[in-house]
Amino acid sequence: MDQASGLRNLLARNALRVWTVVGAQPGLGATSLVLNLAALMAHAGQEVLILDEHLAHNNAGNALALKPRHDLLNVLRCDKALSDVLLRAMPGLHVLPVARVTQAIHRLSVTERQRLLDSLVTVSRSVDVVLVDATRQEGGSVMASLAPNQPLVLVTDATAGGITATYALIKRMAVHEGLRKFSIVVNRVAEAHEARAIVDNMTRVAQNHLKAQIDFLGHIPVDEQLNRATQLRRCVVTTFPEAPASLALVELEGAMLQLPSPGQGEDWGLPGMIKRLIGQQTRPPNWAYST
Repeated sequence: MDQASGLRNLLARNALRVWTVVGAQPGLGATSLVLNLAALMAHAGQEVLILDEHLAHNNAGNALALKPRHDLLNVLRCDKALSDVLLRAMPGLHVLPVARVTQAIHRLSVTERQRLLDSLVTVSRSVDVVLVDATRQEGGSVMASLAPNQPLVLVTDATAGGITATYALIKRMAVHEGLRKFSIVVNRVAEAHEARAIVDNMTRVAQNHLKAQIDFLGHIPVDEQLNRATQLRRCVVTTFPEAPASLALVELEGAMLQLPSPGQGEDWGLPGMIKRLIGQQTRPPNWAYST
């Protein structure tokens, strides 16, 4: 399969949604949000793929006790088959570790870029939703930079450090990448009005200084059952479905589904990502998530 035919095949499924989720610093709960949203969607009958950009021990695969030992870079180097690195978390939900690929993407050979394209085409054939658990490390999120028109969800909390880091990230993306629209989830907050106040304050500053739009997507309350599910390496929405955090996550899923739907053509979804990957010849992104 060459690049053109692979892209045409993927364009046949241009309703594929791609959502990127990122926290401005470790510990804000971005990975937990990705896993629980993915579990809800899979439980509803959708086929969901998580692209896991994290190398850390608490990445998506390890958070679900899947113990990833290989990643997509092994596939590009022909060390492993794609089926060997694609992790099955539950029916309808798979995790693809891509951390080392995102770090090495501007150093890939022509052959390895072709294998990357082929792998993404193959893995997305039966997928309805892609959730990118994006990194903030130096060099930025390659997958996010390839999908600039897709919904970008930032996760923060109510601490001064989390709020400051999140606004700093918004500022860098607005100034260096030209992004002007962001959605925010506030994690571990006591009341909804507190979360709304945090986002309203951030919105006023962003509009005045960056001309950026920030939308309040929702909040996740402080919940001991969420902490317990995390300790068990499970999703709270499946382990404790009546927990306050689970009910809030169901509302968040509904809000996510209200975000812009894929359009028709090559600029939306994973097809658009692959088109940009081919067009930019793996040029490294010109901004970074690092704080």
